[in-house]
Amino acid sequence: MSHTQTPTSKRGKLVNLRNFPGFNPTAWFVLFFLYMPLIYVVIYSFNSSRIGAVWESFSLKWYGKVFENTDIQRALKNSLQVGLVATILSTTLAVMAALGLLRMKRAGKAVAIALIGAPLIIAEIVLAVGTLGLFIAVGVPLGKVGLIVAHTAFCIPFALLPIRARLSQLDMAPFEAASDLGANEKQILRRITLPLLAPAIFAGALLAFAISIDDFITSFFVAGPGATTLPVYIFGMIRSTVTPEVNAISTLLLLFSGSVLIGSYLIQRKRR
Repeated sequence: MSHTQTPTSKRGKLVNLRNFPGFNPTAWFVLFFLYMPLIYVVIYSFNSSRIGAVWESFSLKWYGKVFENTDIQRALKNSLQVGLVATILSTTLAVMAALGLLRMKRAGKAVAIALIGAPLIIAEIVLAVGTLGLFIAVGVPLGKVGLIVAHTAFCIPFALLPIRARLSQLDMAPFEAASDLGANEKQILRRITLPLLAPAIFAGALLAFAISIDDFITSFFVAGPGATTLPVYIFGMIRSTVTPEVNAISTLLLLFSGSVLIGSYLIQRKRR
Protein backbone atom coordinates (compact mmCIF):
# COMPACT_ATOMS: atom_id res chain seq x y z
CA MET A 1 0.00 0.00 0.00
CA SER A 2 1.45 3.31 -1.02
CA HIS A 3 1.75 6.07 1.52
CA THR A 4 -0.75 8.86 0.96
CA GLN A 5 0.06 12.25 2.32
CA THR A 6 -2.89 13.86 4.11
CA PRO A 7 -3.98 17.43 3.36
CA THR A 8 -3.02 18.38 6.89
CA SER A 9 0.57 17.22 6.43
CA LYS A 10 0.79 19.01 3.08
CA ARG A 11 -0.54 22.19 4.64
CA GLY A 12 1.92 21.82 7.50
CA LYS A 13 4.85 21.61 5.10
CA LEU A 14 3.64 24.57 3.07
CA VAL A 15 3.51 26.88 6.12
CA ASN A 16 6.69 25.63 7.81
CA LEU A 17 8.55 28.93 7.56
CA ARG A 18 11.54 27.57 9.45
CA ASN A 19 12.68 25.84 6.28
CA PHE A 20 13.17 29.20 4.54
CA PRO A 21 16.77 30.48 4.53
CA GLY A 22 17.34 33.29 6.99
CA PHE A 23 14.02 32.87 8.80
CA ASN A 24 15.51 32.32 12.28
CA PRO A 25 17.91 35.30 12.25
CA THR A 26 15.18 37.51 10.81
CA ALA A 27 12.76 36.44 13.53
CA TRP A 28 15.33 37.11 16.27
CA PHE A 29 16.12 40.53 14.79
CA VAL A 30 12.41 41.46 14.74
CA LEU A 31 11.97 40.34 18.35
CA PHE A 32 15.06 42.28 19.39
CA PHE A 33 13.87 45.40 17.59
CA LEU A 34 10.41 45.16 19.18
CA TYR A 35 11.34 44.39 22.77
CA MET A 36 14.75 45.97 23.32
CA PRO A 37 13.27 49.49 23.74
CA LEU A 38 10.91 48.13 26.40
CA ILE A 39 13.79 46.43 28.21
CA TYR A 40 15.76 49.67 28.03
CA VAL A 41 12.90 51.63 29.60
CA VAL A 42 12.53 49.11 32.42
CA ILE A 43 16.27 48.98 33.20
CA TYR A 44 16.77 52.74 33.19
CA SER A 45 13.76 53.28 35.43
CA PHE A 46 16.06 52.08 38.23
CA ASN A 47 18.80 54.57 37.35
CA SER A 48 19.73 56.94 40.18
CA SER A 49 21.04 59.60 37.77
CA ARG A 50 18.70 62.38 36.69
CA ILE A 51 19.98 62.05 33.12
CA GLY A 52 17.97 59.23 31.63
CA ALA A 53 20.61 58.07 29.14
CA VAL A 54 23.53 57.91 31.61
CA TRP A 55 23.63 55.00 34.04
CA GLU A 56 24.91 55.89 37.49
CA SER A 57 23.68 53.32 40.05
CA PHE A 58 20.66 51.26 41.01
CA SER A 59 17.89 53.17 42.79
CA LEU A 60 14.14 53.08 43.45
CA LYS A 61 13.82 56.79 44.14
CA TRP A 62 12.08 57.56 40.84
CA TYR A 63 9.27 55.17 41.70
CA GLY A 64 8.88 57.02 44.97
CA LYS A 65 8.67 60.31 43.10
CA VAL A 66 6.02 58.86 40.83
CA PHE A 67 3.80 57.95 43.77
CA GLU A 68 4.40 61.36 45.39
CA ASN A 69 3.60 63.36 42.25
CA THR A 70 0.06 64.74 42.56
CA ASP A 71 -0.11 65.60 38.84
CA ILE A 72 0.59 61.97 37.94
CA GLN A 73 -2.04 60.81 40.41
CA ARG A 74 -4.58 63.19 38.88
CA ALA A 75 -3.76 62.01 35.35
CA LEU A 76 -4.00 58.37 36.45
CA LYS A 77 -7.36 59.07 38.09
CA ASN A 78 -8.64 60.59 34.85
CA SER A 79 -7.40 57.59 32.84
CA LEU A 80 -9.06 55.12 35.22
CA GLN A 81 -12.36 56.99 35.26
CA VAL A 82 -12.51 57.30 31.49
CA GLY A 83 -11.30 53.74 30.99
CA LEU A 84 -13.82 52.17 33.37
CA VAL A 85 -16.85 54.01 31.96
CA ALA A 86 -15.74 53.49 28.35
CA THR A 87 -15.13 49.79 29.05
CA ILE A 88 -18.61 49.26 30.50
CA LEU A 89 -20.28 51.10 27.62
CA SER A 90 -18.18 49.57 24.83
CA THR A 91 -18.52 46.02 26.21
CA THR A 92 -22.28 46.38 26.55
CA LEU A 93 -22.56 47.66 22.98
CA ALA A 94 -20.22 44.88 21.80
CA VAL A 95 -22.46 42.20 23.34
CA MET A 96 -25.52 43.76 21.69
CA ALA A 97 -23.68 43.96 18.36
CA ALA A 98 -22.51 40.34 18.56
CA LEU A 99 -26.04 39.08 19.26
CA GLY A 100 -27.50 41.34 16.58
CA LEU A 101 -25.05 40.13 13.95
CA LEU A 102 -26.32 36.55 14.39
CA ARG A 103 -29.70 37.45 12.91
CA MET A 104 -28.49 39.60 10.07
CA LYS A 105 -28.35 38.41 6.49
CA ARG A 106 -24.97 37.63 4.99
CA ALA A 107 -24.59 40.81 2.93
CA GLY A 108 -25.79 43.09 5.73
CA LYS A 109 -23.59 41.29 8.25
CA ALA A 110 -20.48 41.89 6.15
CA VAL A 111 -21.24 45.61 5.91
CA ALA A 112 -21.97 45.85 9.66
CA ILE A 113 -18.75 44.05 10.59
CA ALA A 114 -16.76 46.34 8.28
CA LEU A 115 -18.29 49.45 9.85
CA ILE A 116 -17.86 48.25 13.43
CA GLY A 117 -14.29 47.12 12.79
CA ALA A 118 -13.26 50.35 11.06
CA PRO A 119 -11.20 51.57 14.07
CA LEU A 120 -9.00 48.49 13.65
CA ILE A 121 -8.11 49.47 10.08
CA ILE A 122 -8.29 53.26 9.81
CA ALA A 123 -5.29 55.20 11.11
CA GLU A 124 -6.01 56.50 14.60
CA ILE A 125 -4.78 59.99 13.73
CA VAL A 126 -7.54 60.19 11.09
CA LEU A 127 -10.15 59.04 13.60
CA ALA A 128 -8.85 61.51 16.19
CA VAL A 129 -9.03 64.47 13.82
CA GLY A 130 -12.49 63.42 12.65
CA THR A 131 -13.70 62.94 16.21
CA LEU A 132 -12.44 66.38 17.21
CA GLY A 133 -14.15 68.00 14.24
CA LEU A 134 -17.41 66.17 14.97
CA PHE A 135 -17.35 67.17 18.65
CA ILE A 136 -16.83 70.82 17.74
CA ALA A 137 -19.61 70.68 15.12
CA VAL A 138 -22.26 69.11 17.38
CA GLY A 139 -21.16 70.82 20.58
CA VAL A 140 -19.81 67.88 22.57
CA PRO A 141 -17.65 69.39 25.34
CA LEU A 142 -13.97 68.50 25.26
CA GLY A 143 -12.91 66.82 28.47
CA LYS A 144 -14.01 63.67 30.26
CA VAL A 145 -17.34 63.50 28.42
CA GLY A 146 -15.64 63.71 25.04
CA LEU A 147 -12.98 61.23 26.12
CA ILE A 148 -15.58 58.70 27.26
CA VAL A 149 -17.53 59.00 23.99
CA ALA A 150 -14.40 58.70 21.85
CA HIS A 151 -12.90 55.82 23.86
CA THR A 152 -16.21 53.95 23.81
CA ALA A 153 -16.38 54.21 20.02
CA PHE A 154 -12.91 52.82 19.28
CA CYS A 155 -13.01 50.19 22.05
CA ILE A 156 -16.12 48.45 20.70
CA PRO A 157 -14.33 46.37 18.02
CA PHE A 158 -11.68 45.26 20.52
CA ALA A 159 -14.34 44.09 22.98
CA LEU A 160 -16.28 42.48 20.13
CA LEU A 161 -13.44 40.21 18.95
CA PRO A 162 -13.45 37.63 21.81
CA ILE A 163 -17.25 37.81 22.19
CA ARG A 164 -17.87 36.95 18.53
CA ALA A 165 -15.25 34.21 18.65
CA ARG A 166 -16.92 32.63 21.68
CA LEU A 167 -20.40 33.04 20.23
CA SER A 168 -19.43 31.21 17.06
CA GLN A 169 -18.27 28.22 19.14
CA LEU A 170 -21.43 27.84 21.24
CA ASP A 171 -23.47 24.65 20.95
CA MET A 172 -27.04 25.42 19.90
CA ALA A 173 -28.49 22.43 21.80
CA PRO A 174 -29.06 24.30 25.12
CA PHE A 175 -30.82 27.12 23.28
CA GLU A 176 -33.07 24.73 21.38
CA ALA A 177 -33.86 22.77 24.54
CA ALA A 178 -34.75 25.95 26.45
CA SER A 179 -36.99 27.08 23.61
CA ASP A 180 -38.76 23.69 23.50
CA LEU A 181 -39.37 23.92 27.25
CA GLY A 182 -41.16 27.24 26.82
CA ALA A 183 -38.46 29.77 27.72
CA ASN A 184 -38.82 33.14 26.08
CA GLU A 185 -35.99 35.16 24.53
CA LYS A 186 -35.32 37.20 27.67
CA GLN A 187 -35.03 34.08 29.81
CA ILE A 188 -32.72 32.41 27.31
CA LEU A 189 -30.56 35.52 27.18
CA ARG A 190 -30.35 35.86 30.96
CA ARG A 191 -29.96 32.21 31.94
CA ILE A 192 -28.07 30.66 29.00
CA THR A 193 -26.54 33.15 26.58
CA LEU A 194 -24.93 35.59 29.01
CA PRO A 195 -23.55 32.89 31.39
CA LEU A 196 -21.97 31.06 28.45
CA LEU A 197 -20.55 34.31 27.08
CA ALA A 198 -19.38 35.59 30.48
CA PRO A 199 -15.68 34.62 30.10
CA ALA A 200 -15.52 36.16 26.63
CA ILE A 201 -17.32 39.28 27.83
CA PHE A 202 -14.84 39.64 30.69
CA ALA A 203 -11.90 39.07 28.33
CA GLY A 204 -13.28 41.65 25.91
CA ALA A 205 -13.75 44.13 28.75
CA LEU A 206 -10.14 43.66 29.87
CA LEU A 207 -8.91 44.19 26.32
CA ALA A 208 -11.03 47.32 25.90
CA PHE A 209 -9.83 48.68 29.24
CA ALA A 210 -6.18 48.14 28.30
CA ILE A 211 -6.70 49.88 24.95
CA SER A 212 -8.42 52.83 26.64
CA ILE A 213 -5.74 53.23 29.32
CA ASP A 214 -2.93 53.14 26.74
CA ASP A 215 -4.53 55.47 24.19
CA PHE A 216 -2.65 58.67 23.44
CA ILE A 217 -3.59 60.07 20.02
CA THR A 218 -7.34 60.37 20.49
CA SER A 219 -6.92 61.48 24.10
CA PHE A 220 -4.45 64.16 23.04
CA PHE A 221 -6.99 65.64 20.61
CA VAL A 222 -10.18 65.55 22.69
CA ALA A 223 -8.92 65.94 26.27
CA GLY A 224 -9.81 69.39 27.52
CA PRO A 225 -8.46 71.28 30.55
CA GLY A 226 -8.47 69.15 33.68
CA ALA A 227 -8.97 65.90 31.77
CA THR A 228 -5.36 65.04 30.97
CA THR A 229 -4.85 61.27 30.86
CA LEU A 230 -1.68 59.48 31.89
CA PRO A 231 -0.29 58.89 28.35
CA VAL A 232 -0.87 62.56 27.50
CA TYR A 233 0.86 63.60 30.72
CA ILE A 234 3.85 61.38 29.92
CA PHE A 235 4.11 63.00 26.49
CA GLY A 236 4.16 66.41 28.15
CA MET A 237 7.00 65.29 30.42
CA ILE A 238 9.26 64.04 27.63
CA ARG A 239 8.85 67.26 25.63
CA SER A 240 11.11 69.02 28.12
CA THR A 241 13.52 66.27 29.18
CA VAL A 242 13.60 62.51 29.60
CA THR A 243 14.30 61.53 33.21
CA PRO A 244 14.13 58.13 34.90
CA GLU A 245 10.79 59.29 36.33
CA VAL A 246 9.33 58.99 32.84
CA ASN A 247 10.82 55.50 32.57
CA ALA A 248 9.30 54.58 35.94
CA ILE A 249 5.82 55.71 34.86
CA SER A 250 6.20 53.89 31.55
CA THR A 251 7.31 50.71 33.33
CA LEU A 252 4.30 50.77 35.65
CA LEU A 253 1.98 51.40 32.72
CA LEU A 254 3.64 48.60 30.74
CA LEU A 255 3.29 46.22 33.69
CA PHE A 256 -0.37 47.09 34.12
CA SER A 257 -1.25 46.78 30.43
CA GLY A 258 0.70 43.55 30.08
CA SER A 259 -1.05 42.02 33.09
CA VAL A 260 -4.47 42.94 31.71
CA LEU A 261 -3.73 41.51 28.26
CA ILE A 262 -2.24 38.31 29.70
CA GLY A 263 -5.30 37.94 31.91
CA SER A 264 -7.57 38.35 28.90
CA TYR A 265 -5.58 35.74 26.95
CA LEU A 266 -5.64 33.22 29.82
CA ILE A 267 -9.38 33.61 30.29
CA GLN A 268 -10.03 32.94 26.60
CA ARG A 269 -7.59 29.99 26.56
CA LYS A 270 -9.20 28.43 29.63
CA ARG A 271 -12.56 28.28 27.90
CA ARG A 272 -11.27 26.51 24.79
